[in-house]
Amino acid sequence: MFEINNPGQNNGAPSTIDVEQYTLTYDKGVQGWVSFYSYFPDYMIGMNNYFYTFKGGDLYRHNTNANRNTFYGTAYKSTLKSVINESPSENKLFKTFMLEGDDSWKTTIVSDQQDTGYIEEDYYTKKEGAFFGFIRNSGDVLTNEFALRSMNGLADSQTIGTAGSTTTIEFADAVTIGGIMSVGDKIYFGEKSGTNIINILLLGSVSSIHQGKLNGNKIEVDNSAGTIPTTNDYYILYIKSSVAESHGILGHFAVFDLELPVAKATLKSELFLVQSDVMKSYP
Repeated sequence: MFEINNPGQNNGAPSTIDVEQYTLTYDKGVQGWVSFYSYFPDYMIGMNNYFYTFKGGDLYRHNTNANRNTFYGTAYKSTLKSVINESPSENKLFKTFMLEGDDSWKTTIVSDQQDTGYIEEDYYTKKEGAFFGFIRNSGDVLTNEFALRSMNGLADSQTIGTAGSTTTIEFADAVTIGGIMSVGDKIYFGEKSGTNIINILLLGSVSSIHQGKLNGNKIEVDNSAGTIPTTNDYYILYIKSSVAESHGILGHFAVFDLELPVAKATLKSELFLVQSDVMKSYP
């Protein structure tokens, strides 16, 4: 930590700010600063082709044990941050990620327009020696571009009833609701003024779907995380689960963070290439 003199605060006393400590390394071959390391020694020196550091009065020699990313008895995760910025003036849709290396990494992706892209470590599929995954999107609120692109209209409701945390929406017999909609999809309802929709609100997630003369033409929705409708007459919309289907993220560029957990980061793991399937967006 360090102190900043700011007489205008804390009655003139210095302000204390906590900052993350790390070691930055320089590579003569590329003539640049290439890596951040989690260890923060009291002193360091290179001697006889070995790298030594002092910490808390103890002497350590690096690169001599089997466990990687382990410094002064503490194991750390591996992280990598970079940016995809080809054709920076064009708005693009980032759909997939490909990792060429020994293992899959937990991935988060943000752009200048969205900050909700991700691929969990176990969502990657290994094909021909590389790991492929499509970008999920956790942005399921209407203020997010993701919702505007992936929202589907269904039909006007016929009756809506709520019992506890379950809301049942019934539709006319001619409405087909089971073709694309699945359990887990997000349900929204549009408040109407005449034939115009003036407001769209989240109701909840689909818990069951019934279609046919015996069971009725209806869906049941878990409303515990949404707004409960107050009348019968709404237009119903839905968004597919981002785990099953994704529309990627929009942006002129994408900043991605890769993370390898401690359990894997202490073992040898090489990453050669990161690639994304990108297409131009046409509004």
